[in-house]
Formats: sequence, C-alpha cells, structure tokens
Amino acid sequence: MKVVFGTLILAVILFAWGKIRYDLVSIICLLILVLFGIVPAEEAFLGFAHPAVITVGMVLVVSHGLARSGLVESMAKILIEKDLSFTVQLAILCILVCFASAFMNNVGALAMTMPLAVLIANKHGHSASSYLMPIAFASLLGGMTTLIGTPPNIIISTFRAEQFGQRFRMFDFAAVGLGIAVIGLAFIIFIGWRFVPKRAPKGDDKNRFNIDDYITEVVIPEDSKLKDQPHRAIYEFTKGNIQILNIIRNDQLTYAPGRNFVFRENDIISIQGDPEDLKDFINESKTNLAGEGQEEKESAKNNEDIIIVEAVVMESSPILDRSASDMLMSFRYGVNLLAISRQNQKIRKRIDHVKFQAGDVILVQGESDKIDETLSSMGCLPLADRGLNLGEPKKIILALGIFLSSLALIISGFLEVQVGFTLGALLMVLFRVIPIRELYTSVDWPVIILLGALLPLGTALEDTGGANLIAEKILLLKDSLPPWAILTIVLVVTMFLSDIINNAATVVLMAPIALNISIGMGVASDPFLMAVAIGGSCAFLTPIGHQSNALVMGPGGYKFTDYLRMGAPLELLIVAIGIPLILFFWPL
Repeated sequence: MKVVFGTLILAVILFAWGKIRYDLVSIICLLILVLFGIVPAEEAFLGFAHPAVITVGMVLVVSHGLARSGLVESMAKILIEKDLSFTVQLAILCILVCFASAFMNNVGALAMTMPLAVLIANKHGHSASSYLMPIAFASLLGGMTTLIGTPPNIIISTFRAEQFGQRFRMFDFAAVGLGIAVIGLAFIIFIGWRFVPKRAPKGDDKNRFNIDDYITEVVIPEDSKLKDQPHRAIYEFTKGNIQILNIIRNDQLTYAPGRNFVFRENDIISIQGDPEDLKDFINESKTNLAGEGQEEKESAKNNEDIIIVEAVVMESSPILDRSASDMLMSFRYGVNLLAISRQNQKIRKRIDHVKFQAGDVILVQGESDKIDETLSSMGCLPLADRGLNLGEPKKIILALGIFLSSLALIISGFLEVQVGFTLGALLMVLFRVIPIRELYTSVDWPVIILLGALLPLGTALEDTGGANLIAEKILLLKDSLPPWAILTIVLVVTMFLSDIINNAATVVLMAPIALNISIGMGVASDPFLMAVAIGGSCAFLTPIGHQSNALVMGPGGYKFTDYLRMGAPLELLIVAIGIPLILFFWPL
C-alpha cells in the first residue's frame, strides 16, 4: 500500500509539474509497480487490452471520419452566410460543438469548429478570444452527455461492468449530463463570455486573426532598400512598429544591434511585430522571408498552388520539443517555416532552431493540395482564412451512416461498444472515408498509452486496500455530514484533480475510491460513479487539465489565469445543479 500511495503521489506531482508528458508519467508509474512486485511482470501490459482503451482508440478513428467528411462545417455554413448578432453566433457555435462532442471526441469537435470561429471573428470584427474559450468549454460540456463523448465516461462504464456485471449504456449519462450541458451553455452564452478577456487586434486592423506578435526572419537581397543603410533606417519602413531582435552575418549573431549598425547584402534579420506590420515592412524594404528559398520563390511566382497558412501546434503533435532545423522540416514535411508566435515568451534565437511547444502559432508555406494532409501529419490545426472545406456530400452521408449504424448495433445490445466502434472504424477505412494512411495518425496515442499504463495503478490502489483506506478517512465525516454532502466532496475532489492532471487519469484513480465510499455508507454506488464521471469532465480552471483548453490557449492569446475567470463560476454552477440532478436520477 505504501508503494502504491508513493507512486500515486509521484504521479500527481509529475502530472501537475507538466515537464514530462502524461503518457511517459504513466509508464514510469507502471514500471515502479512492476519493479516492486505490486503488478506481476506477465500482467504489466494487460491494460492495453482493456475494453476502455480499445473503445477510446476506435472512437477517435470514427470521430476523425466524421470530422474529415465535413459534417460540422456543412451544418455551420449559415454562420458564414448570415449577418447574425454576436450572441446568436456564439450560441450556434457553442451548441454545435457541444452536440458534436456528444458523439465524437471533444477535441476533434473543437478542432473542426475553431477555424469556423476564427472566420466569423474576422468577418464581423470581433476578437477571436471571445469565441475560443467558450467553445472549448462547450466541448467539455457536450462530452459528458453520452458514453462515447469523453474517455472518463467510457472508463466509468467499464469499471461498473467489472464490479457489477453491467455497464452504463450509451445514454445513461444524458439524464445528468444533458441538464448540466444546457444550463452550462446558457451560462457561457449569456454571462460567461463576458469574463473572457478581449485580446483586440492592434491598431485599426479588425480583420486579422488575433495572436501575439510573430517572430520571423528576413534576408537582405541585392536590390533591398536596406542594403548599406544604418539600423536607424528601419524606422522609415516600420514607423516604430517592428522590433529588430538580432542580425546574422556570416554565421555570426549580433544581439540588439546599435543604431549605427550598417546592413549588408545577405544579412539575416530576426524581427518581431504584428503580421500586417511585418508584411508592410517586407514590401517596403524589399526584403525576403528567410524561409523562402530561391527555388520556392520562383515556384511561387509561377505556381498559384503555393500558399501560406497559419496553424496552431496541438498538444499531441509529433513536432513538440523539436525544431524545424533538427527534424529537417522542409525535407520531411515539404513545408517552409516562415514565422512563429508564442504567448508571453520572447524568442531570442533563429526561428528554425526554436523548439515547438503546444499552443504555438506557426506560419508555414506549402502546396495547397497537400497542406491539409501535411498539417495533419504534423499535428497542427490550420487557422488561416482559407475558406471552409465543406467536404463531399456523399462522404458526409456515408460517414454519418456508418456512425449511426455502429451506434444502433451498440444501443440494441447486438455488439459490445468496443466491438461496435471497431467495426465502424474499419468501415470508415474500407469505404475510404478515412485514407488508410490516416488510420493510425487519427488516434491520440499518448492518451492510449496513458490509459493502458495507468489502469494497473487503479487496480493496485484497490487490491492493496489503498482505495478502501482513503474511503475510510472520508467516511469519518458521515456521522456529521449527510450523504449528499459526501457525494459533493467526491465530485469536488474529482473536479479539482481533473484541473491539474489528465481527466482519464483522474477517473482511473477516483473510481475505486468512490466505490468504496458508497459501500462503506451502505448506499447505491451509481450516484458516486456518476459524480466521478461528471467531475472528470470538468477541467475548466486551467489550460493543462484538458487538451481542449490547451488547444485554444495560443490562438486565443489567453494567460493561465484567464481560465479561472469563467471556469470558477462555471464549476460552482455545475456542483450546484449536478448534485441535485444526480440524486434525482440516481438515488442513493
């Protein structure tokens, strides 16, 4: 038990620290349990065959098929064509992503809706930050309404089946989750968005995606107006809106050059500024973006298929902690890195040597017919004003038909959930809704590793009596507190943990504790399991608690504390309405 508690404490510390990715933390915990003999070596990796792990993986594949079909974009086309008020726009976006999140991975639903939100913000002159956090929170609310909406629900359902021989069904979560989602959406749409800081574009430019200043590099060609001019000449082209960070000449880097520094041909200048100011500077000074080699520039002059796209680096991206230089980005992915934007940090090195972080907004150049696939393989979400990919109507119908068929087979009891969605994933590939090359890239492998490696810790917590011990400490309060208050404690503790560690990990650890509390009180276990499921989906206080929150941080220009402003009252509201709903539909 001491080993298990020590491992549990280590896991929470490492999850909260955030320097080691959560899937690696789970592997560390698993190996500790194996080395100390808590988990037999021959059973160490049985967690990867767990139905919950298979279900999560297959739901991700099916979700990718729905996303790729253009279903959500087609449903939301009215938002682009109609001149609607901000409140109506926000309401439609939030309801759309909430509904989509009920039947597909909530991160996938958010990823589809983000470019739409950006387009609407650009068209109507609003700050994108007013849309992005609300729709991220709406995706979490939608996930708690069905079995497949979020991994915590799948884990809780499987845990219930292991303990009592019967899992929660597809819509058992809707009784409580739907009520919370409706009231939560009403709060976000009419009140909550007002707490979100407005990151207004600089100057009079209201039609630009709102991010922090870009850092990019330009080269001084032979015909540049900067050639043989002193540093102070920069002011003529920028009016003070561009900051010179450093200059590279003959592989020698000079930081913060003086006003009398004279520019020479082939100098590489690192500059920082608003994207529009950068564009004006490059045009006025006749300099070239350093990322555009001569071959690419000639190609761009003669080929209209070369485009420049903004994209955000997602949390599960394979380019994390790597630079464009060390992974040979241009050779490997066929795109050139032109610029990078990072919240609240100054970048003082060449951009091709900057290691990418989740939430970075990058500017890349590539071929228009390949850029979507390339960004997908890089784990990046395109955000530029390139119009909507509305998909092919036949694929929308096909993808929706496959999904609904799988759902019907599961709801009817003909197939177990993990088998039903495996069939759905297979059909998505066989009918070419998903290209086979995207079959494995559509799976969020860090989450799969997390679940497979961490499930033995949850089992060990229960088998060694650790869960029972924690339950006994909480049960000391049962003589002085009514049952509903104990249920509230379970919900609040779960919510708190989900704000600092992965929500799936939270549910794996809290499920056996909640079960033991209910047994110790002599009451029904379902209300406590439902409280854990709801709490596991309520990561509204920080950007690290859920991938949806992390995904909007960079593009929305949010700070860490911004999430508290709307998240804290939302979590209080969920506790206030969640406990009565749980007690009404799942009596103690």
